[in-house]
Amino acid sequence: MTELTAIETARAADRLIHTMGSTWMISPETGARTAEYGYTEGLSFYFTGRAGVLGAVDAEVVYAAIGYFEPSLVHRMWEEGLKVREPRASAVLYGQACAAWGEDHLAGFPGVERLQELGQRVVDAADASALPLFAGWRALPPAADGPGRVMQIIHILRELRGGAHLVATTAAGLTPLQAILTNDGPGQAAFFGWTGEFEDVSELKPLIDAAEQATDRFKAAVYERALSPAERREFADLVAAAAATLPPMG
Repeated sequence: MTELTAIETARAADRLIHTMGSTWMISPETGARTAEYGYTEGLSFYFTGRAGVLGAVDAEVVYAAIGYFEPSLVHRMWEEGLKVREPRASAVLYGQACAAWGEDHLAGFPGVERLQELGQRVVDAADASALPLFAGWRALPPAADGPGRVMQIIHILRELRGGAHLVATTAAGLTPLQAILTNDGPGQAAFFGWTGEFEDVSELKPLIDAAEQATDRFKAAVYERALSPAERREFADLVAAAAATLPPMG
């Protein structure tokens, strides 16, 4: 088995982890569970479920932790979700929905046990400073071992990189909207609730590139602490194999 450097591991695995996490959150099964749980207003379950680990905070704190979404959308959906359940209960349900999705889609994946073991080591090796969503999800009681727990670990690892990237883009001097426009374009900005005529951000490309590199370095340090070079290759291969078994996003 060939080995991977820590930075190679971040570049090989993290994009797939992000996609896997996004896939479960916007899947039809999660949509059905959202309705079943009583969250009928738009993204109310997404915001109160995902950010419910923060506790009973003001919506502005949710916006600060999640980033990128248009602030009034965050405020509106957070308040709608609070009409259904208090934040911690919503987070528990969100974790259950994540685990259920993993049971639905990873039950036949032969690398479940090893991916859980290696992924948990990465989760445990990360420092949570300035990463409140990651810290909250890491502290939430886990599902039982198996496919559901693997999917929760994927979600936690997604929050790890997502939180680090938010720190990096902010430190680079990019507003959330500029970061989206520079990295993904107007279509993604509209998906995140932003409206109006968007500015030309072409000159900001070096800043988003620098933020991406900073995020890679942060994650590389975590992989360096958590896994040996051979284990990093194994982890990246397992992530790729798991991602290949899942339905396409959307």
